[in-house]
Amino acid sequence: MSEAERFVVHLTVLAADLAAAHVLARALTRSLGFLPQVQIGETTLSTEGDLTGQHQVFCDRRLPHRRRCLLRPGHSDGCTHNLRCR
Repeated sequence: MSEAERFVVHLTVLAADLAAAHVLARALTRSLGFLPQVQIGETTLSTEGDLTGQHQVFCDRRLPHRRRCLLRPGHSDGCTHNLRCR
């Protein structure tokens, strides 16, 4: 594998509706967040079989020191990179 080459793991987990999928995605990313390979802020959801219509799970705005905001998209308060503080 070259330095520039990266691979993305797609893990299929089914949920009954979009709200349940958001809850599940946030729980999964929190439980795996200790792994440096997990890009929490880039977590998205899609309808089964349709990868073109993806929904962001986190705000994902860029913060100082190459971090990203980990609050829900469209949040009204300030951004944070720490899921535990909110």
